[in-house]
Amino acid sequence: MQIPTIGFWGPATSTVDWCETNYQHVFYIAELFNSVSSLAMVLAGVLGILLHRNVLERRFLVAFALVSVVGLGSIAFHATLLFQCQMLDELPMLYLALAIVYILVENQPERRFGTWFPLALLGHAVLVTSLVAFTRGKLQFYLFHASFGSLELYALARVYLIHRRNRDARTRRIYRLGMSSYALAIAVWMSDIRFCSTLNESLPAHGFPNPQLHAWWHVLVSCGFYALLIVIAHDRLKTLGQEPQTHLAMGVIPLVRGTALPAARRG
Repeated sequence: MQIPTIGFWGPATSTVDWCETNYQHVFYIAELFNSVSSLAMVLAGVLGILLHRNVLERRFLVAFALVSVVGLGSIAFHATLLFQCQMLDELPMLYLALAIVYILVENQPERRFGTWFPLALLGHAVLVTSLVAFTRGKLQFYLFHASFGSLELYALARVYLIHRRNRDARTRRIYRLGMSSYALAIAVWMSDIRFCSTLNESLPAHGFPNPQLHAWWHVLVSCGFYALLIVIAHDRLKTLGQEPQTHLAMGVIPLVRGTALPAARRG
C-alpha cells in the first residue's frame, strides 16, 4: 500500500486511490500522470464530433460528447481524489454506456420502441446514480463496476455481432483495433490494482519507475471507445440505406463517411 500524501486538495475522500503516488510531482495535482492521460478521452470525443458532425445522427454526437465529459471528470477526479470529483468521472461513464445501449437497440430506420425505451433508460440512470453517489467504501466501488460492467458487456457483445456480419475489410480492421485496445486497457487496469505494491514499491526499489498502468488505461480505452463507435456508426449508416465507407484521417484516425444527413434525420 502506498503512503498517503497530503497536498493542495487535502486528504483523499474518494472510495479508491490509484497506484500513482499522490502529489509526487506537483503540489496542486494528486495524480499527475493519471490526470494528464485523461486528456486522451477529451480528445477522442472532440475528434468524433468534429469529424462526424454533418454525417452522423445526434445520438452519436451525444456519445462522443460524453466521452469528452468522462475525460474532463477523470481529470478532476485524479487531480483532487475528492469523492465529488470521482462522481464527475464515474457517472458520465454510466451515461455513456446507456447512450451506446440506446444506439445499439434502436438501430432501425425508424424508432422501434417509442418513448418508453429512452424513459426506461433514464429511470435506470437515476436509480444507478442514486446507488453510486450515496454509498461509500467497497460497496460503492462494486456497485459502480457492476452497473457499468453489465452495460459494457452487453454493448461489447452487440458490437461483436455487428462485426460478424460486416464484410467491409477496413471496418473489420478498425473493430480489431478497438477490441485489442479495449482488452489491453482492461488488462492494465486490473494489473494496476492487483500489483500496486510491486509497481509502486518493488520496481522503484530496484531502480525501475512505476509504469503508471492506470494512465495507459486512459489512453487505450480512449482508442477502444472511439474505434468501436466508428464500427457502430458504419453499421448505423447502412441501416439508414447509405453506403458508408471508413477512412483514416491523417493516416491514423478512423472516421466514417456517408451521405450528409438532412436536418430531419439528425436525431
